[in-house]
Amino acid sequence: MIPGDRGALETAAALRSGELDAPELAERTLEAARTAGADVGAFAHLLTDLSDRQARHAAETLVAARRAGELEVLAARRPLLGVPLPVKDLTRIAGQPFEAGSLALRGNIAEVTDGVAQRILDAGTVTIGKTTTPEFGMPCYTEPATGAPARTPWDLRRTAGGSSGGAGAAVARGVVPLAHGSDGGGSVRIPAACCGVLGLKPSRGLVSTGPYSTEGMGLATDGVLARSVRDVAVGLDLLVGGRPGDFMPLPRRTASYLDAVEGSPGSLRIAVLDEPLAAETAVHPAALRGLDRAVETLRGLGHRTSRIPAPFTAEDWTAFMPLWTVGAATIALSEPQEAQLLELTRWLRERGRAYSGVDLAAALAGVQTLARRTAEAFADYDLVLTPALSGPPAFPEQLQLSEGGADFDAQRAFTPWTSSWNMTGDAALAVPIHREEVDGTELPFGVQLGATRRGDEALLLQLAAQLEAHDPWPLVREPAAA
Repeated sequence: MIPGDRGALETAAALRSGELDAPELAERTLEAARTAGADVGAFAHLLTDLSDRQARHAAETLVAARRAGELEVLAARRPLLGVPLPVKDLTRIAGQPFEAGSLALRGNIAEVTDGVAQRILDAGTVTIGKTTTPEFGMPCYTEPATGAPARTPWDLRRTAGGSSGGAGAAVARGVVPLAHGSDGGGSVRIPAACCGVLGLKPSRGLVSTGPYSTEGMGLATDGVLARSVRDVAVGLDLLVGGRPGDFMPLPRRTASYLDAVEGSPGSLRIAVLDEPLAAETAVHPAALRGLDRAVETLRGLGHRTSRIPAPFTAEDWTAFMPLWTVGAATIALSEPQEAQLLELTRWLRERGRAYSGVDLAAALAGVQTLARRTAEAFADYDLVLTPALSGPPAFPEQLQLSEGGADFDAQRAFTPWTSSWNMTGDAALAVPIHREEVDGTELPFGVQLGATRRGDEALLLQLAAQLEAHDPWPLVREPAAA
């Protein structure tokens, strides 16, 4: 059995009962990362020494709790103790490699631990390694300059998506049951859709970026990828929380998200949106059939669905561009480091430097105006259902192009819905509802559940749990031949 064949909660329960031993599980998971994980380019770095220390500490804690008759207390306080949970290589852990997929940071060792990583460590999880990411997390594919690319196990010729591509591949392949990711324009949901797993981008301000990072443009947040809704919920419980100095804090629920999954969302008003938002592009028929499949299931569950038009045009969407490019331009790099950048990153930084302060202020206002218009259009609905992507997992050469502008346009066409929820700041969840054969290979086609109000993570999880119960998806994907 591959270690990650079990879900995160199932693994945690087996560790508490003594059926699994934390150090042995860590060793088996590291071996799976070296073999099955390498097949899909899941890991940029394996953290063997750290994982061994974490696993031994988890085992000691479990033995002490078992002797004291306090396993239930421990389960409530640290529900994922001893469970493998890797961290994306855009997030720092002090003393460990941090290369962000770029030759400019080759050999770099982090000096601090980012707050979200500290929460993961404090939960008693076993890190295993840093998952693969493209250069500074900029594209929606994962072709790092520093190592192997991430591939979906459904077809090893196709991308695992990005920028949390390694995380998606590790979860889908069964190396780990749960993984950390981050999302500034779809970077959790895109790999989830490409790899046939769940991926949650929380609401803006729910997961603190502190203490060493700021909110910046307010587009990015940390999230989780998993194969079951309950595992997504417990992963979210682990991440959420504010810190002093947060600019846009969103108070967390008093109840856990894991408990919320068991509740009913009631009868919901669901908007169905199949028109692309970020680009004028064709949508693959299988992606639309996946959307229809979700609609049919939701109607059968008593929800009301209505087709709606796009709230803005692809031209309107370009208000997003200065924010994305200026964000790339703000990465502090020396001249020698600059010379090592990939074409897309260089193009984004050049574009970002061309904008003035007035341009940036206008762009911020433009995105906020677009978000307001979108909120007005969605106000009568509890959530919005879209395809996750415009087509199946793409071949890398369809996205990573030799000219930066063409590369960016190809990405927009592949991911025409995800970034809109980064603009609004509402939560969004990719759900792997559909599979279909394309050119002789079965591939995943997900849908996106997009919240219409900040803080509606529980609602998304409850609805996803209904889909999971009534139209379940395969949990671990054996790799297809390259």
